[in-house]
Amino acid sequence: QVQLVQSGGGSVQAGGSLKLSCSYSGHYAKYCLAWFRQAPGKEREAVAAIDSDGRATYPPSTQGRFTISQDYAKNVLYLQMNSLRSEDTAMYHCAAEGGYCSGAFHRPSEYTYWGQGTQVTVSS
Repeated sequence: QVQLVQSGGGSVQAGGSLKLSCSYSGHYAKYCLAWFRQAPGKEREAVAAIDSDGRATYPPSTQGRFTISQDYAKNVLYLQMNSLRSEDTAMYHCAAEGGYCSGAFHRPSEYTYWGQGTQVTVSS
Protein backbone atom coordinates (compact mmCIF):
# COMPACT_ATOMS: atom_id res chain seq x y z
CA GLN A 1 0.00 0.00 0.00
CA VAL A 2 1.37 3.40 -1.01
CA GLN A 3 0.17 6.67 0.47
CA LEU A 4 0.81 10.07 -1.09
CA VAL A 5 0.24 13.37 0.71
CA GLN A 6 0.73 16.61 -1.17
CA SER A 7 1.61 20.10 -0.03
CA GLY A 8 2.51 23.38 -1.69
CA GLY A 9 0.79 25.08 -4.58
CA GLY A 10 -1.13 28.35 -4.51
CA SER A 11 -1.32 31.43 -6.69
CA VAL A 12 1.48 33.20 -8.55
CA GLN A 13 1.86 35.70 -11.34
CA ALA A 14 3.01 34.64 -14.77
CA GLY A 15 6.75 34.23 -14.90
CA GLY A 16 6.90 33.24 -11.25
CA SER A 17 7.82 29.97 -9.55
CA LEU A 18 6.19 27.46 -7.27
CA LYS A 19 7.32 24.21 -5.67
CA LEU A 20 5.07 21.27 -4.95
CA SER A 21 5.82 18.46 -2.52
CA CYS A 22 4.45 14.95 -2.20
CA SER A 23 5.35 12.76 0.76
CA TYR A 24 5.17 9.07 0.00
CA SER A 25 5.21 5.97 2.15
CA GLY A 26 5.11 2.26 1.53
CA HIS A 27 6.88 2.55 -1.81
CA TYR A 28 8.22 -0.32 -3.89
CA ALA A 29 11.93 -1.10 -4.23
CA LYS A 30 11.60 0.01 -7.86
CA TYR A 31 8.99 2.62 -8.63
CA CYS A 32 7.85 5.40 -10.87
CA LEU A 33 6.65 8.70 -9.38
CA ALA A 34 4.95 11.31 -11.50
CA TRP A 35 3.21 14.64 -11.45
CA PHE A 36 0.01 15.17 -13.40
CA ARG A 37 -2.25 18.15 -13.83
CA GLN A 38 -5.83 18.62 -14.84
CA ALA A 39 -7.44 21.87 -15.85
CA PRO A 40 -11.24 22.26 -15.93
CA GLY A 41 -12.69 20.60 -18.99
CA LYS A 42 -9.37 19.02 -19.96
CA GLU A 43 -7.86 15.58 -19.63
CA ARG A 44 -5.32 14.79 -16.97
CA GLU A 45 -1.82 15.18 -18.40
CA ALA A 46 1.61 14.21 -17.16
CA VAL A 47 4.10 17.00 -16.49
CA ALA A 48 7.06 14.98 -15.20
CA ALA A 49 8.06 11.54 -13.98
CA ILE A 50 11.03 10.08 -12.14
CA ASP A 51 11.93 6.55 -11.19
CA SER A 52 13.67 5.03 -8.19
CA ASP A 53 17.05 5.34 -9.98
CA GLY A 54 16.54 9.07 -10.44
CA ARG A 55 15.85 9.07 -14.17
CA ALA A 56 13.51 11.93 -15.02
CA THR A 57 11.23 12.33 -18.01
CA TYR A 58 9.30 15.37 -19.20
CA PRO A 59 6.79 16.07 -21.95
CA PRO A 60 7.65 18.93 -24.34
CA SER A 61 5.19 21.28 -22.62
CA THR A 62 7.22 21.37 -19.40
CA GLN A 63 10.73 20.44 -20.51
CA GLY A 64 13.16 23.14 -19.38
CA ARG A 65 10.67 24.85 -17.06
CA PHE A 66 9.73 22.12 -14.59
CA THR A 67 12.10 19.96 -12.56
CA ILE A 68 11.10 16.79 -10.78
CA SER A 69 13.26 15.51 -7.95
CA GLN A 70 13.06 13.35 -4.86
CA ASP A 71 14.59 13.26 -1.42
CA TYR A 72 15.30 9.59 -0.77
CA ALA A 73 16.00 10.14 2.92
CA LYS A 74 12.71 11.95 3.55
CA ASN A 75 10.63 10.07 0.96
CA VAL A 76 9.46 13.30 -0.60
CA LEU A 77 8.82 14.00 -4.27
CA TYR A 78 9.15 17.58 -5.52
CA LEU A 79 8.10 19.55 -8.56
CA GLN A 80 9.87 22.86 -9.06
CA MET A 81 7.95 24.96 -11.55
CA ASN A 82 9.60 28.03 -13.09
CA SER A 83 8.54 30.52 -15.74
CA LEU A 84 4.93 29.71 -15.02
CA ARG A 85 2.29 30.56 -17.60
CA SER A 86 -1.45 31.02 -17.33
CA GLU A 87 -1.90 27.70 -19.14
CA ASP A 88 -0.13 25.95 -16.24
CA THR A 89 -3.17 26.69 -14.08
CA ALA A 90 -4.62 23.36 -12.98
CA MET A 91 -5.06 20.90 -10.15
CA TYR A 92 -1.79 19.05 -9.72
CA HIS A 93 -1.58 15.45 -8.50
CA CYS A 94 1.34 13.22 -7.66
CA ALA A 95 1.10 9.56 -8.61
CA ALA A 96 3.02 6.35 -7.95
CA GLU A 97 3.35 2.89 -9.37
CA GLY A 98 5.69 -0.05 -8.84
CA GLY A 99 8.37 -0.67 -11.45
CA TYR A 100 10.45 1.74 -13.50
CA CYS A 101 8.74 4.44 -15.53
CA SER A 102 7.81 3.07 -18.94
CA GLY A 103 7.19 4.71 -22.28
CA ALA A 104 3.59 5.05 -21.12
CA PHE A 105 4.53 7.20 -18.11
CA HIS A 106 2.23 9.91 -19.40
CA ARG A 107 -0.91 7.78 -19.09
CA PRO A 108 -2.88 8.21 -15.85
CA SER A 109 -4.01 4.59 -16.15
CA GLU A 110 -0.41 3.49 -15.51
CA TYR A 111 -0.63 4.61 -11.87
CA THR A 112 -2.44 3.00 -8.99
CA TYR A 113 -1.75 5.52 -6.24
CA TRP A 114 -2.61 9.19 -6.26
CA GLY A 115 -2.18 12.22 -4.05
CA GLN A 116 -5.13 14.36 -3.01
CA GLY A 117 -4.32 17.19 -5.42
CA THR A 118 -3.27 20.78 -4.96
CA GLN A 119 -4.38 23.84 -6.92
CA VAL A 120 -1.92 25.96 -8.88
CA THR A 121 -3.23 29.24 -10.29
CA VAL A 122 -1.12 31.44 -12.53
CA SER A 123 -2.42 34.91 -13.28
CA SER A 124 -1.27 36.92 -16.27
